[in-house]
Parts: sequence; C-alpha cells; structure tokens
Amino acid sequence: MKTLVAGWFSFEQMGASAGDLLARDVACEWLREAGRDFDIALARPFAGGVDWRAVDPAAYAEVVFVCGPFGNGPPLTEFLERFAGRPLVGLNLTMLEPLDVWDPFALLIERDSSARSHPDMALLSRQPLVPVAGLVLIDSQPEYKKRDRHGEANAALRRLAASRDLAVVPIDTRLDENTTGLRSAAQVESLIARTDVVLTTRLHGTVLALKNGVPALVVDPVAGGAKIRRQTATLGWPVAFDADALDERALNDALDYCLTAEARTLAHQCAGRARARLQETRREFLERFAKLTR
Repeated sequence: MKTLVAGWFSFEQMGASAGDLLARDVACEWLREAGRDFDIALARPFAGGVDWRAVDPAAYAEVVFVCGPFGNGPPLTEFLERFAGRPLVGLNLTMLEPLDVWDPFALLIERDSSARSHPDMALLSRQPLVPVAGLVLIDSQPEYKKRDRHGEANAALRRLAASRDLAVVPIDTRLDENTTGLRSAAQVESLIARTDVVLTTRLHGTVLALKNGVPALVVDPVAGGAKIRRQTATLGWPVAFDADALDERALNDALDYCLTAEARTLAHQCAGRARARLQETRREFLERFAKLTR
C-alpha cells in the first residue's frame, strides 16, 4: 500500500507557500529513501496529485502531513476524520496546542511544539534557482504621437516573460509616482543591478542594466525606433528591437543570449566604453562652460 502525503497544498485557499512545497519535496525524497510509494494530495491551483476527499482511505498504509501550523479545528478535523484509523505522521509542523492537550500523531517530528523544535525542512530542499528578470516598462509617450507602440511592445515582453521559468520583478523607474514602491534612484538601480536580465521598453531601464553589467533585452516602443535605438547603437549593445518589427522567435533567441556569460561580459564592456567616452563629454563640458562663464 501507498503513503498519502498531504499539507496545506491539499486544501484550496489555505495559503500554501513556497516553503510548504519545498518541505513536501523533502518529505517525498525521504519516503523514496524508505522505499515507499506515495500519492500527493493536491488542491487547486496545484495539479498532478490526488483529491483527498475522493480517494479511498483504505488504499493508504499511513498519512504524512507536512509543514505549517497544525491545530484541532477545520479544515483539519474533516481531514483527520476521513483518514481515522490510518497512522498519522507529522513533519515540519508548528503545533498550535500543547502536546499534552492534543497530539493525534503516531509519529511527530515537529518544526516546533510545546516539547521541542527543529530546523525547517525547506533548508534541505534542492530546488533549482531560476533567473531573475527585471521587467522595466514604459507608459504612453505622447511626444511620439502616432509612432507610439508601447502597448504592443510591453505586451510582447510580458508574453515572453510568462513563457519562461523566470522570477519576474516589475521595476518602475519613474519616481514622482512609483507603482512598485521604490522611492529613490538608488533603490531603482540597486534592484536592477541584482537581476540576471532586464526586459525593457525604457531608455533608463536599458542604461541602468548595462551600467551594472546586466544584459538587457530592449524593445524601442516607438515605430521605426527612436531614442532607445539610438542609445543602444551608441553603446554598442546589439539586443534591441523596434516595436513594429517584433518576432517571437527572435525575442526568445535574444532572451537565451541575454542569459549567457557572453552577454554579461558584453554588457560590462559596453558600460566601460561608455564611461570612457563620457570622460570626453566631461572635459568638453568643463572647457566650453568655462568659456561661456568668463
């Protein structure tokens, strides 16, 4: 017979977290080591498991409940009643009542209880990390009037981000009103600098990414290209597109490239060349300003 693995991921709208799923994966690994087959009870939006309300309790030798707070109340009471008679194992749980008052487990290795505590099992998980993508998008640009294609450009980058296993972080560079809770230029740049790639329709999304050695997948939201395309050409950064000439395969290929070490090296090189050129700009300004103000 199998083991049934359950947790807050087994109930709809009960706040299952990333930590719950990571601890569950560790528990499943331990069951494999123990030579046990198992089913995982899952509820929407999670898929691929079984519904604990629909399965036959007699099909399981024991039930393992993994991670989170555990107390003597709904919806746990219904769950426990359904699997009454099956040995209950608790892993990584925070017991809400003292164990001398209520302990329904045949085996309990808790995260914390009135008796003892253990490190959270998520610390043992081996979840592969995914790239962090900054999504830096612009609003409408009335100065370009009929050439403005920001809607199409932004939508293309959102679709691209959604099609990949990326941790997408929206980043608003506007500071008079900021939709992402950032309050200073330092906060904006610090967040951009910590990403692996930036998907952007903003000039300063491009500039601040490259400045910090972060590859930028750039779409100029103006038909035919405008200031962003001119800036990428000036900086020597090749991963730039016009909003009216977008190709899904090309965008996917560009994202693949931006996630390479080669692209990160090129981003650093572009920033270095730009800083060198700006020293010439500095000298020109100081010389011409001195003449102007004599």
